[in-house]
Amino acid sequence: MSVRRLAEDQFQPAGFAFNAENSAWAEATIRKYPEGRQQSAVIPLLMRAQEQDGWVTKAAIEFVAEKLQMPYIRVLEVATFYTQFQLKPVGTRAHIQVCGTTPCMLRGAEDLMKVCKHKIHAEPLERNASGTLSWEEVECQGACVNAPMVIIFKDAYEDLTPERLEEIIDAFEAGKGAEVKTGPQTDRHFSAPAGGAVTLTEEIKAVRWADGNGAPVADATEVPPSNAARPQTDTPITDPKLKTPATDKAAAADNAKVSGDNADKAKG
Repeated sequence: MSVRRLAEDQFQPAGFAFNAENSAWAEATIRKYPEGRQQSAVIPLLMRAQEQDGWVTKAAIEFVAEKLQMPYIRVLEVATFYTQFQLKPVGTRAHIQVCGTTPCMLRGAEDLMKVCKHKIHAEPLERNASGTLSWEEVECQGACVNAPMVIIFKDAYEDLTPERLEEIIDAFEAGKGAEVKTGPQTDRHFSAPAGGAVTLTEEIKAVRWADGNGAPVADATEVPPSNAARPQTDTPITDPKLKTPATDKAAAADNAKVSGDNADKAKG
């Protein structure tokens, strides 16, 4: 794992505070956790801070630490461990995370990175000249069957070609990112097989087998659900005429007496 450090001081703002909407959200989020467990809200609060400012600043880390009464180093550990947190300024209109794990690499991730290098910047985590776009290579993002793919902010764009990624980048650069279709960029439905189903395409009619020789009987009588899988046997224990304490206490007592007499005879 690469070393992740905070941005240089010249990029760091003097302070941080949630706006009114995010402040109310943060208070409500903290209250979701049991007393004494409020520090569990550290990841949601850091993510909200990133959504507000575009990246996680040193001031934001200090703010969250104070808000949750946590040592600063503990919040810093979280922010620097998870690559979902951006520790330096990224593109204001799009930060493109290109999956470089094996399935995506085999399906053309390197070509997607070439597009990013050409249209954004030759180096990852560096912004373009206008500061609107940036990119980086990341590990598996969980849509291997739809490889290759990228994530822009919270949305995934899958089944990409270099040409389609160029179109997506241009749309975000023009401020029209919200109009771009998310998910697969082909006609497939989510993770369904590309090109449609190729197996189990015929309707299968159920056939019931009625005899021990394997002969099918199409008009076999339906077995009542109450008797389904019930073995056919003539053992007395399954005889419905046999009285039980629940059906006839007196008869059940006679049954028990007869059983006891039989047992005594067997011993004698």
